[in-house]
Amino acid sequence: MTPERISHYFPELTPKQRDQFAQLGPLYQDWNAKINVISRKDIDQLYERHVLHSLGIAKVLAFKGGTDVLDVGTGGGFPGIPLAILFPECRFHLVDSIGKKIKVVQEVASALGLANVKAEQARAEALPDTYDFVVSRAVTELKEFHGWVKHKFNKHWQHNLRNGILYLKGGDLAAELAEAKVKHKLYPLAEYFEEPFFETKFVVYIPVA
Repeated sequence: MTPERISHYFPELTPKQRDQFAQLGPLYQDWNAKINVISRKDIDQLYERHVLHSLGIAKVLAFKGGTDVLDVGTGGGFPGIPLAILFPECRFHLVDSIGKKIKVVQEVASALGLANVKAEQARAEALPDTYDFVVSRAVTELKEFHGWVKHKFNKHWQHNLRNGILYLKGGDLAAELAEAKVKHKLYPLAEYFEEPFFETKFVVYIPVA
């Protein structure tokens, strides 16, 4: 998949955004050769399995300007970096417990000129701030994840979805959701993207605030 495929699904991109998405491939190829943050088999599928997958959240909800978003367990910067490109008027706080991954995120954000990204080596439970939405890509079981972040939300909300978790996860989620015992809604990414990769992928929305 090429960067142009992103424009197919998000035709409203500005020239600057298209350029930033085009830079992601070379940037991650370069950094991944130094610090392995993306699996070797996935780096060649960066735009499908990481960039477009991250942007699945944007198909569920378009963040309004001024929205505060926390990305927990961001790894190499997903879903936070692609979302920060798409929503330059929003603030993104990307955290991971592994310092070398955060170094890559900081360097990529700097190279792209993403002034709306703060990347920090930290655990979600220890953060003092609150946010409108928490995003993540399958860092742990939903029950545990909900426990980490359930107190991190602003009480006032401005979107058609209440403040909460937008969680990218694949496969059969029935047992995991039953164990989590949380109100939720599933958004199948196959409804938004044509590629076979997305046939078993979902955004799980959990209202919290």
